[in-house]
Amino acid sequence: MGIEIKSLLIIFLALSVVNYTYKSQRMKIFIRISLFLLPLCSYAQQTIINTASGKVEGLVHEGINVFKGIPFAEPPVGPLRWKAPVSIAAWSGIKKCIAYGASPVQNDPVPFMCWSKEFLIPKEPISEDCLYLNVWTKSTSTNSKKPVLVYIYGGGFRSGGSACPIYDGEAIAKKDVVFVSFNYRVGVFGFLSHPELSKETPYNTSGNYALLDMIAALKWVQQNIASFGGDPTKVTIAGQSAGAFAVNFLCASPLAKGLFTRAIAQSGGSVLPSAIRPSIKLQEAESMGVDFAKKFNCNSIAELRTRSVQEIQDMNGGLSAPFEDGYVLPTSIYSIYKNGNQNDVDLMLGWNEDDKIMGKPLSAVEYKAQINKRFGEKSNRVLTHYPADNDEQAARSQGDMSRDESFGVQGFAWANMQHTSGKHPVYVYNFNRKLPYYSPETNFGAFHSGEIVYVFNNLHTLDRPWEKIDHQLAETMSDYWVNFVKTGNPNGASLVNWPTYDTNKRDVMILDKKTESTSLPTRDQLKFLEEHSLSNMKK
Repeated sequence: MGIEIKSLLIIFLALSVVNYTYKSQRMKIFIRISLFLLPLCSYAQQTIINTASGKVEGLVHEGINVFKGIPFAEPPVGPLRWKAPVSIAAWSGIKKCIAYGASPVQNDPVPFMCWSKEFLIPKEPISEDCLYLNVWTKSTSTNSKKPVLVYIYGGGFRSGGSACPIYDGEAIAKKDVVFVSFNYRVGVFGFLSHPELSKETPYNTSGNYALLDMIAALKWVQQNIASFGGDPTKVTIAGQSAGAFAVNFLCASPLAKGLFTRAIAQSGGSVLPSAIRPSIKLQEAESMGVDFAKKFNCNSIAELRTRSVQEIQDMNGGLSAPFEDGYVLPTSIYSIYKNGNQNDVDLMLGWNEDDKIMGKPLSAVEYKAQINKRFGEKSNRVLTHYPADNDEQAARSQGDMSRDESFGVQGFAWANMQHTSGKHPVYVYNFNRKLPYYSPETNFGAFHSGEIVYVFNNLHTLDRPWEKIDHQLAETMSDYWVNFVKTGNPNGASLVNWPTYDTNKRDVMILDKKTESTSLPTRDQLKFLEEHSLSNMKK
């Protein structure tokens, strides 16, 4: 299609130039057609790859082969709803893979707080038939053996999809990495557990379909990525927010063993129980599923599977997060790491300065009362780390504590446990660059997910008044990430040295207007929160 359009435009141009003097109206028509077709001209040719299931056709854009919407499992619809993904059946002919597949079922994407439209999935298509992946690669030669980055999106396990503009993989592919993104089921479609569903499986558990989708996508990568110029022995998984939690679960799951060699987690982890990721086991998850089915007056899972997608989504219930099912996750992540049973891989992780989950802050008086009620005899220690001498200081402390409890302490504990029980290195960062803004209403600082466009060198996908330093930081961060994907070490020529993390020095890389290595600034606060969480686990 690209070649034909390009040729057509050349013909139009020639005709228009010849006839310009006498037939200016034709030039006007030509200009209108050209403006419509010109964006398509950069896709100058098709590219065809033979996968294990059949041939797929993509397009070439600025030297990068782009494939979108490749199916990696059968559509999880009808009798396959709430089942582990089923291998995709082979097809004949050539499947056109030039547009993203449908995003998983979720509420309509509506911008809120700091998350503008660029962070959200397209408004359509959205469907249960969502198990598709995308590949960006500079070379399709099987001799290329380029390292592979597989990205897992965030969205609280209730929303998200690989078609968000900020996840475009072209810039990373230009740095000689094969970039892969994929969809997984979210919400109740991705996690519902129920005794009947457990009986359907040979392993006698149910739920965690989203994690099984991820594992299926990684198996597809192992089987097919060489045809896209990738090296299946050099696969890095990476994710942000829920995607980072997912990376933590995959690092702990025996089902993911051997499917990746490195891991990157941006603002997420589930080593310790937390308010946003409580510890749930199979029996409790199944009970939640029974309660969900009762809302529909359904007497069986077969009957529940006949209910429409919209009915299921509108009910807004059921489990919507990973849990200890005894299969994908045999026990707690903490126990798995403590016993050294994790998938021991090179690890990079970190969080953002303004990774905050909070509403309107309390006054200093209200905040102190809340701390006293929650922490009791430890209250004075908490207020030492998160003081409240006045309302302004109390508001800042509440934000810092929200960040540290939700994301910081998880990364801190994860890094500590990997360093203690693992053999592979850990690299830790803090992203502190407060994104430029147009007005006070768009000033959210170094907000949750704000680092993504820097990591992927994709500032052009997000509408912000970028400064020169932002483009420099994006180049630096994408180089660090690419180097880690290639070698397991983020360091490289002209980059500030990023030391490995250990439990003595606790060195981290500060990513801001100035990139520098320093001892973790919040180490004392995080050490207290880690100890407090561990003491609660022992009760």
